[in-house]
Amino acid sequence: QVQLVESGGGLVQAGGSLRLSCAASGGTLRTYAMAWFRQAPGKDREFISNINWSGSNTDYADSVKGRFTISRDNAKNTVYLQMNSLKPEDTAVYYCATDFGLTITRTPKIWGQGTQVTVSS
Repeated sequence: QVQLVESGGGLVQAGGSLRLSCAASGGTLRTYAMAWFRQAPGKDREFISNINWSGSNTDYADSVKGRFTISRDNAKNTVYLQMNSLKPEDTAVYYCATDFGLTITRTPKIWGQGTQVTVSS
């Protein structure tokens, strides 16, 4: 069974950058759409971005548009989230997810364990 493992989170000052990675074990992600979500303390899980299987189509939440970039390297079975110009309100646990399909819903079936991102002011 495919498992998703996020990495790359940490503590960064406002205005800084981080790159998150989502690697798959036990299978391939090459033919699946993927997404990133986040959940801040006391808030609902929030959609951040998604990407189709080839990387040719992406979508972003308004809150991160122009600052975050989703990408994938199918040869490495990995999806990335480059986060620039980080703000304290970006502080959250970040999750990658998939529905194991060509498209992805806003309530995916498979989730990673999450990686904490903390942005200090």
